[in-house]
Amino acid sequence: MKNILFLILIPFTMFAKKPEDERGIYVKDQHSYSNPAEIVVQHLDLSLKADFSTKKLVGFVTLQVKNLTNADTLRLDTYNLKIESVKINDAPVTFILKPADEILGSELAIPITANTKEVTIYYETSPDAQALQWLNPEQTAGKKHPFLYTQSEAILARSWIPLQDTPGIKFTWTATIHCPKELMALMSCPQNPKQIGNGTYSFKMPFAVPSYLMALSIGDLAYKAYDNRSGIYAEPVMLAKAFHEFTDLPAMISSAEQLYGKYPWLQYDVLVLPPSFPFGGMENPCLTFATPTIITGDRSLVSLIAHELAHSWSGNLVTNATWNDFWLNEGFTVYFESRIMEKIYGKDYADMLNLLSQNELKHTVADMGVNNPDTKLFLDLKGRDPDDGMGDIAYEKGRFFLMALEEAAGRDMWDAFLKKYFEEHRFQTMTTKEFLHYLEVNLLQENPLIKQKVNVDEWVYGTGLPKSLPVIKSKYFDQVEKAAAAFIKQPTVMPDTAGWTTHHYLHFLRTIAPEMTYEKAVALDNHFHFTQIQNSEIAFDWFMIAFACHYKPAYKALENFLNTVGRRKFIAPLYRKAAADATLRPWIEQIYKSARPGYHAVAVKTIDEIFEGK
Repeated sequence: MKNILFLILIPFTMFAKKPEDERGIYVKDQHSYSNPAEIVVQHLDLSLKADFSTKKLVGFVTLQVKNLTNADTLRLDTYNLKIESVKINDAPVTFILKPADEILGSELAIPITANTKEVTIYYETSPDAQALQWLNPEQTAGKKHPFLYTQSEAILARSWIPLQDTPGIKFTWTATIHCPKELMALMSCPQNPKQIGNGTYSFKMPFAVPSYLMALSIGDLAYKAYDNRSGIYAEPVMLAKAFHEFTDLPAMISSAEQLYGKYPWLQYDVLVLPPSFPFGGMENPCLTFATPTIITGDRSLVSLIAHELAHSWSGNLVTNATWNDFWLNEGFTVYFESRIMEKIYGKDYADMLNLLSQNELKHTVADMGVNNPDTKLFLDLKGRDPDDGMGDIAYEKGRFFLMALEEAAGRDMWDAFLKKYFEEHRFQTMTTKEFLHYLEVNLLQENPLIKQKVNVDEWVYGTGLPKSLPVIKSKYFDQVEKAAAAFIKQPTVMPDTAGWTTHHYLHFLRTIAPEMTYEKAVALDNHFHFTQIQNSEIAFDWFMIAFACHYKPAYKALENFLNTVGRRKFIAPLYRKAAADATLRPWIEQIYKSARPGYHAVAVKTIDEIFEGK
């Protein structure tokens, strides 16, 4: 069935409608040099060889373009690429690679005519290309073969492909990847398993996607299917654990379809990457990239998979037009994730997850300051790395905004609106202004009581947290809080943890954290052995407590954690906490010096800034 799906060609819009504001004027992406309002890329054909000895991708890309305005220049985004030559109709043309900007990279300007249909660029990547992480065998689970993976979001696709690197433009693509025969290549499209083992892999993405969803991975990988449209890729030594952990994946897909329409991407597989991956997951179409830190054995962290699956609608299908509109991707997705988890595991379980997230959001806003402009949903990131806007505000404030609308409208009315929104904007881009206009016309105008309950402008353009923030309660956490209070009062009273999941432990640790002392840490560790725990979520909270009360017996395990896990969510707060402590700073600086080469560029940038005091 997978072979058949791979060969299907489905006619879809080759590029999304132009992002527009209320006046119908093209919204220029502040984070791209490209000029798609004048000439737009509709399709690309990629051919690359992965050279693990030099840590380079070498080859060419052919861009099929449509000249909308008789433009004489095609402007593309690049970052530290070596451009060998550019051809139009097999004839070399003179190109200009402009001086590099630290954030945006270099504009590649190519002369064209009104009749130009295709442009071919021959190039190679830098060994330290930001999107690419080349891993030595010892950095993998199997320890036998090297590994490569890409991370293109937000504006890192330009570091491995010269293209219009903006979420406002979508294109179809094909690719040919050459790699060592003992390795498997995968890309963000329906896979063809018959290619395994021949060293040359062909890929086709028949759906229009933005550049940040271009993804490649090469490594010692194996596959196990759940059904004819979903399964798990992982290193062979990880496959059984991963397959067991994500066994609810088919149910998640079915639940998502029941909520907001048929799954639109043919195939949904998950690739488990080595632990250096800087994020929990990345929603690459047809092939979610996932961190192994969510594999706990008890399936308690699979909400991350529900999140990446939800992106198949919110983000991948309907995409933020610029990175200032990032909340349109992530806020919708976290909301959708919560609905999937509720549908499968029940409301009480979903309430736990929602309350944990809301508490994290409140903590984030308090840290940032309630008047901080970065606590707005719609951001102005001009002159800044769009990565600066990828935090709890976009994700969690966005989610609770939608939850507030759901509460005000009623679930049936809200679901009908959201399903219609996804269907009417398939394979298109969306700005904040466009969405708010759509919300007004299709929901609020006919239901003025919703507007009385939810101040939309306060949520989107206001700082801090609005008054209409939904109130989340959890009967499970009421029990945890009683256990935490008993422990704080008398540290010899340990909670009865029968039936506890990761989330119970997290709420317990976060509740007792302000009252922790060295002596209480000793008592807890002797009972629960948190220092040796393999659950990364619990380990992270425990290590934060260890820093706070200088519980040195945990430091060796913490050092090992920082040297083996690259997930930014965990490592950045740990480095920040230790770097702020004068007694710990020299020690943590030495750990970072050792661990830094194993981190992805995304994580390195964040942690470098911590030590630079930014």
